[in-house]
Amino acid sequence: MSRLDPDTFAALADPNRQTILELLAEADGRTAGDIAEGVGISRQGVLKHLRVLTGAGLVGSRRSGREVRFTVRPERLRATARDLDAVAAQWDRALLALKRAAESARD
Repeated sequence: MSRLDPDTFAALADPNRQTILELLAEADGRTAGDIAEGVGISRQGVLKHLRVLTGAGLVGSRRSGREVRFTVRPERLRATARDLDAVAAQWDRALLALKRAAESARD
């Protein structure tokens, strides 16, 4: 059985956080100020979203002088995709077994 991380799904559930991830995927190494311009929310609001994304392992940061630059951590997204694929495969097997049972009951 795969392990689906609720923190990852909670982080991905917010449209602003999705937009932030998309912006970082386009150009890694953005500052919170850069992101705020692209998202249309305050820098402080962006920082709150970045804390959630960082806590879920979706975003990393590094200090560059006085600035903090943020980057996407694709390995967490890839792991989540693998987990979802495993759950989908389990459901496919269960539904196929149910279909076969229903068809054999008709015969």
